[in-house]
Amino acid sequence: MSKVQSIDRAFLLLQELAEKSGGISDLSRRAGLPTSTVARLLNALEDSEVVERIDDGYEYRLGPRILQMATKSNKDETLLALARPHMVHLVDQLFENTGLSIPSGYEVQYVGQINCANPVQIRDWTGTRIPMHVVPSGLVVLAHWPKKAVKGFLDRKLDRYTPNTVVNKSEIMERLEKVKEDGHCWCLEEFSEGINSVAAPIFSEDGNILGALHVHGPSYRFPATSMKKIVSDLVITQAEKMSKELQNKK
Repeated sequence: MSKVQSIDRAFLLLQELAEKSGGISDLSRRAGLPTSTVARLLNALEDSEVVERIDDGYEYRLGPRILQMATKSNKDETLLALARPHMVHLVDQLFENTGLSIPSGYEVQYVGQINCANPVQIRDWTGTRIPMHVVPSGLVVLAHWPKKAVKGFLDRKLDRYTPNTVVNKSEIMERLEKVKEDGHCWCLEEFSEGINSVAAPIFSEDGNILGALHVHGPSYRFPATSMKKIVSDLVITQAEKMSKELQNKK
């Protein structure tokens, strides 16, 4: 059986299990596949926790791993939909690209971006994962993590992306305290030369850090010296409004 054919058949079984649990013979009949093929695929999917056996051991259902993936995807889409008006507002006010980031392990993942109309702008980073210590959205998340989790991050090797990247662990700890106090974070050409960015935290309905709204632009114009506090305040305000909306959904 080719790898592509195996994948197609595995998805077929998952589609059947999404509709109704079943045993090997039942799934073989419903999917139109040989029982030996169904048994082999279910065994592989079970090893990966994509499917699991029901108590009697003869029937299968979708497993915890795929359910967690589906739940996370739905949450990200819901979060992005909630963030979109706030991102649009920031673009309208600041004329720079605005994005939404969420933590993913020891990285932040950019899950959405609204682009400005300026002909000179930063590329769309949607889908990109970046180490937390080199971007403001990552530092904002770290600032609100438990100390044990922060220590776990800092105990690893921290890569330097530009001459401005802060990799000294004591300096990062001091910086995280300031980020928590100020309610936002700036990174000036720390991830990529020529790009400056600012981020503010978004909190879930239970008060835990969920992600960050961020704005980034070319360093030659963003931020103008006289606008830095205004920019920071605007980003903080939209992040706070979004956090309140999430808390009201509780």
